[in-house]
Amino acid sequence: MNNKQSIGVFDSGYGGLTVFKSIARELPQYNYIYFGDNARTPYGDHSFETIYQYTLECVEWLFAQGCPLVILACNTASAKALRSIQQNVLPFKYPDRRVLGVIRPTAEIAGDFTLTRHIGIMGTRGTVNSESYLMEIHKFFPEITVSQQSCPMWVPLIENNEHQDTGADYFVKKYIDQLLTKDDEIDCIVLACTHYPLLVSKMKEILPGHINLLAQNDIVASSLALYLRKHPEMECRIGKEAETSFFTSGDPQAFNSNASIFFGKPVVSKHVNMKAQC
Repeated sequence: MNNKQSIGVFDSGYGGLTVFKSIARELPQYNYIYFGDNARTPYGDHSFETIYQYTLECVEWLFAQGCPLVILACNTASAKALRSIQQNVLPFKYPDRRVLGVIRPTAEIAGDFTLTRHIGIMGTRGTVNSESYLMEIHKFFPEITVSQQSCPMWVPLIENNEHQDTGADYFVKKYIDQLLTKDDEIDCIVLACTHYPLLVSKMKEILPGHINLLAQNDIVASSLALYLRKHPEMECRIGKEAETSFFTSGDPQAFNSNASIFFGKPVVSKHVNMKAQC
């Protein structure tokens, strides 16, 4: 059934492109629409109510483009908007649509990568302050000790394409040291920001060899593949022409230039005026 409906992938900025890159690699046959709300990023600086409203507006825009399934490839949106959308909006307004996030798939498997039962979370201030990872991991692995560390300089370094420079080494080591100081038994670190896979090589140079790094991109891609196998009624609605479209609420030229850092190849996007959607 090739009806050209698409899987929507949403992020407040660019980081979700690391998730989408893995999704498109694992599931290349499907149609996709990627939307970045770059005009209103970073979401983490906003209130809970504002993040929820922005996220809902973007989800509804993707629904209007013919996406029956939307992936929130954004930790802040997943932490502060996903549950409300799933519980308070979808059943009453969009009963045949689904919205999935990035936190639960990561939490479900985190305990499989630690022998000491001590895990570290590295994320933005918004994600860390939400304590979403603590709550989700403890649902599946109540015995695990979880410590968190916010890394406020990592996203700016990545978005300015300075993450591979030697100047970035100081901030990578700084936050790793701060996390391990909190708990020296940590043997698994969850990268709770979709930007952070771009820092994995630098992190591995600094971290002791026994510490596992869990990046979300491949985890979410595998989780989506499993979801589609378990839900053939949704899978059959997705077009299989392998078509992809990119949209941004920001400047398309800037998006195209920066997106290639995260997606690994050239991107051509179109502009969406989200203010006009409000």
